[in-house]
Amino acid sequence: MEALLLRFTPRALRAKLPVLVQFLRFGTVGVAGFVVDTATVYATKGTLGLYGAGTVAYLTAATATWLFNRLWTFRGLGSGPAHRQWLTFLATNLLGFTLNRGTYFVLVTVSVTCAAQPVWAVAAGAIAGMFVNFHLSRSVVFR
Repeated sequence: MEALLLRFTPRALRAKLPVLVQFLRFGTVGVAGFVVDTATVYATKGTLGLYGAGTVAYLTAATATWLFNRLWTFRGLGSGPAHRQWLTFLATNLLGFTLNRGTYFVLVTVSVTCAAQPVWAVAAGAIAGMFVNFHLSRSVVFR
């Protein structure tokens, strides 16, 4: 992927290429997290309701994305025990969590469509928190 991007990137922007590659990987991991998040919401909404399912799903997806980002996006960056990095990831992404789940909770509350098909609220929440989470992951968790 990097070689292809390098070939088509103007010289003036090549210094930014590593950040772009990280962002693209982060976005790919985010898509996997979206699948985990949505699957968890649908699997648990009957038992936990939409709000409980949304909370459990966020924690499940955040754990999955932390692991995938640790192994692929930011491989070799960051230090310390994995459990400490996971807790740092969750703590530093609280703003992203607020944007993500805040959007989700508002949409399942006010939108009949999102209450019936929460995948739309999950997607909107993921987009709302993505840029904040990338910045915090890159600058705090995996530096």
